[in-house]
Amino acid sequence: MVEFNLQNQGVNEKGVLPLLKVTQLHVDVESIVNVRGIEDIIEARHQGRELARKLGFAMGHCTLLATVISELARNIVLYAKQGEIVIARVEKGGQEGVKVIASDDGPGIQNVQHALMSGYSSSGGLGLGLSGVQQIVDEFDIDSQPDKGTKVTIVMWQD
Repeated sequence: MVEFNLQNQGVNEKGVLPLLKVTQLHVDVESIVNVRGIEDIIEARHQGRELARKLGFAMGHCTLLATVISELARNIVLYAKQGEIVIARVEKGGQEGVKVIASDDGPGIQNVQHALMSGYSSSGGLGLGLSGVQQIVDEFDIDSQPDKGTKVTIVMWQD
């Protein structure tokens, strides 16, 4: 699959909005894990770590990716009861990486900005959750709507 990322370069010094920069991103889905319980969290972690290993990620980065996937999958189980984790190989300009999309049709996040604050936890946990994920990954996007669900998309590039 080929995706196109559109990047607004902002208004220039003359107050003119230049053309959007288009970047081609190749995406090959490696696995889709339906997440309903602890076994699925473990499987999603394994699939992500294995893809990162195949792409030549350093062992520490493989572990960080597995940690990110664990957090995203755990949130699905804890808050939405079920959802899915899509793990894909991505390539942009000769650089390879792993893209993970965690999605569910759960209750959504009432206040995304609050949920992304360091130390925030709605479950009584340590609060490393989404803010920790955001700090670990190279690219992070979240779309959440109350009563409609949440979709978190991350990318980690190989160094």
